[in-house]
Amino acid sequence: MTTLDPRDVDLRKDPDLRKDLDATVRARRELGDDYDAALVDSFLEKVEQRIDDAVDRRVRRHLAEQQMTAARGVRRPRPADSWGERMGFAIVSLVLAVPLSAIGGSLAGMPGIVACWCGIVGVNVAQAARANPELFAGRRGRGRSDRDD
Repeated sequence: MTTLDPRDVDLRKDPDLRKDLDATVRARRELGDDYDAALVDSFLEKVEQRIDDAVDRRVRRHLAEQQMTAARGVRRPRPADSWGERMGFAIVSLVLAVPLSAIGGSLAGMPGIVACWCGIVGVNVAQAARANPELFAGRRGRGRSDRDD
């Protein structure tokens, strides 16, 4: 049996339910053993109704929380790029490197080629950092988690 949510009514401390129980016990004393089953059934119906009400409140609260989460636009984080996307980016980067190197070399010589390749490397590093933020966390990120354990 699960415990009730603290936000829900505590049936043991519910004054109305306690009054119903006292009334049922008094009625049993007055009416005798002949009406035990009817009195117990009547009281249990009241308890079941209170439990149903508490469960309904909990379900409505849960649904409202889900609707609020959906309304706020909270989304699950997008999974990391697939291997195919990373490979495609690398191939396009290398294919474009050839004409860019030729253009840079013809216009500025060796400094143009170096500038071209620094740009290509920079774009690839930025793509890797976007796809895997933990890749560039360095020793500081890992050291903290090791010390916290």
